[in-house]
Amino acid sequence: METENPKQRVPSVKQRLKQWARKLKSDSIAIYFALKHPQTPIYARVVAAIVVGYALSPIDVIPDFIPVLGYLDDVILLPLGIALAIKLIPAEILHVCRQEVKKNPPVIRPKIWLAAYVIVLLWLSVLYVLYEWI
Repeated sequence: METENPKQRVPSVKQRLKQWARKLKSDSIAIYFALKHPQTPIYARVVAAIVVGYALSPIDVIPDFIPVLGYLDDVILLPLGIALAIKLIPAEILHVCRQEVKKNPPVIRPKIWLAAYVIVLLWLSVLYVLYEWI
């Protein structure tokens, strides 16, 4: 009869969430590298550009200070976008890009200011439509 080794316990929910968050961060940077890879198909590049632009934008579509909704995009939309981009990028390219992240992790997380400008324009458009409607 085997006894359970205490070191082989199932990780707690908090530990699993931390591991998941680290993997998401690493995958978002791998998708950034895949976006630049010359063999990435165009349809995967479009999705990757949207996901990476949003993930690395210094501004969120829904600001974090808005209760519940502010974190909803970070918890639901971003992981879904990353999952979609990973499905569209060929496995070989994604593997190469993940290896690149492991070999040369970025010292600082790159910021994509173009995505921030697009988000600001989106908010200004919404405000304009609301202004015209009222």
